[in-house]
Amino acid sequence: MGEVIRLTRVSRSFPAVRALSEVSLQVGRSEYVAIVGPSGSGKSTLLHTLGLLDRPTSGSYELDGIETTTLSDRARTRLRGERIGFVFQSFHLLPHRSVAENVMLAEVYGSFSRKGRRERALAVLDQVGMGHRVEFLPGTLSGGERQRTAIARALLGGPSLLLCDEPTGNLDTGNTAAVLDLFDGLREQGLTILVITHDDEVSARAERRLRIVDGLLYEDS
Repeated sequence: MGEVIRLTRVSRSFPAVRALSEVSLQVGRSEYVAIVGPSGSGKSTLLHTLGLLDRPTSGSYELDGIETTTLSDRARTRLRGERIGFVFQSFHLLPHRSVAENVMLAEVYGSFSRKGRRERALAVLDQVGMGHRVEFLPGTLSGGERQRTAIARALLGGPSLLLCDEPTGNLDTGNTAAVLDLFDGLREQGLTILVITHDDEVSARAERRLRIVDGLLYEDS
């Protein structure tokens, strides 16, 4: 099936600190991986690297077989828009745009056609169980509904990788379970999911769990 992520001895250094230290990681297509670690362990730096939001100081990062470290900023932005969907703890929905409009904004970056954009947005909203809320504003939704809207936005365009940063951090127990059930379903449909979290309940749902400590990545036993 091939690899979606291949990190080879990736390091990221800042003045007076080495945030990542020769990290290697392979994630195959349709894998569901969780990465856990304490505050300051390098989780955010790893997320930014995987999401093409930051460049490593050294090493190689291949996304869908494309070496990303040598790409121009413009090419990285386009690749990120086409291949990666992001889900964050804070939903990052525009308050004065409808649910459907918020989802449609995902195709601003990349080489997507404007034709059929609303229809594609409605299709992914149906996929996450939000087809009955398409004209609602975010402020009228529950936390779980806002996160499902954010997941729909991340799915628009058919990304290779769903990259999630504490995706249930603002949700109660019931909505957390619903979002994790949704992730299970997406993985069964063939999507690659990588979740960065401190929550044991969240990481336990993944088929593979890794731990990052002081910029070093380990398989978690």
